[in-house]
Amino acid sequence: MSVKKLLDLTGRNAIVTGGSRGLGLQIAEALGEMGARVAITARKQDELDQAVAQLGKQGVDAAAFVCDLGKREKIPALVDAVLGKFQKIDILVNNAGAVWVAPAEDHPLEAWDKLVNLNLTGTFVLSQLVAKRSMIPARWGRIINVASIAGLMGSDPRVVKTVSYNATKHGVVGLTRQLAAEWGEHGVLVNAICPGFFPSKMTRDAMDTINKYVVELTPNRRLGNEEDLKGVAVLLASEASRHITGQAIAVDGGAMII
Repeated sequence: MSVKKLLDLTGRNAIVTGGSRGLGLQIAEALGEMGARVAITARKQDELDQAVAQLGKQGVDAAAFVCDLGKREKIPALVDAVLGKFQKIDILVNNAGAVWVAPAEDHPLEAWDKLVNLNLTGTFVLSQLVAKRSMIPARWGRIINVASIAGLMGSDPRVVKTVSYNATKHGVVGLTRQLAAEWGEHGVLVNAICPGFFPSKMTRDAMDTINKYVVELTPNRRLGNEEDLKGVAVLLASEASRHITGQAIAVDGGAMII
């Protein structure tokens, strides 16, 4: 099989959560460019509509589904709706997430619960339902969890103090490994992408500090941009990744090696 064929996603159906903007929209663009039909989810209909219009201009077959993944009781209806439209789900990108900045000693418990519910529980529940209802019966699936280098290490408190974010992203990496261990025999591969610092709504308030401490300590001497996750996302979504599972791949310009 040629490399182009290995990476081709024609005939595949994907869900990208948090797909209306930022990293999620970039990943949706990449999967769509390679031929996948893409369902994007987020909490706000207007932002989803704008994203679908943008994807449509790029020739991507996309559909929008409103869902608050922090509310686990909403997730079965999302899966019903996507399966009702697409009949099968081959690729799931768990990208939706939130961050809360506060010193650990003062971190509100309600904020802790919010991040656990969205970043970790929502990721598990959606993965469980999609795997059980579509991927395992089909004996083919790709689940890509967007974690963070904050799920592989502690964060420098000079840059951010994000104890709940780090804890939940560590949880996502552990979840990735265990699902990969259990579902590999069914043809379902589960991997995590761990971005470093990318300019986004989440990192906007910390950009001055990030530029001061992070860029100078990153071998590539820059932050991530709007194209830097696309290649690895396509790889992990495609047949080219058929012998890769349970991995947490840092996309951080080498920041973790320093």
